[in-house]
Amino acid sequence: MRDVAKEVYKKMKVGSMAWVRPVAAKGDTLPSFQSAHDSAKQLEEEGLISIGEVKRQDDGLIEAIRIQRLA
Repeated sequence: MRDVAKEVYKKMKVGSMAWVRPVAAKGDTLPSFQSAHDSAKQLEEEGLISIGEVKRQDDGLIEAIRIQRLA
């Protein structure tokens, strides 16, 4: 399984913000994307990013995560 949050993090410059979203063309689905939030929380605990916002659907599934690269 791809680590979407880490892929987005590696492409960002320090201080920039980005939305992490599932990419259907790469095989991501909303259920499989839920692990990206766990990965983002781990990056946040390591002090590499700050999670700014988490967008959820009505059923509670995460559809997008806004992150800022700190280091």
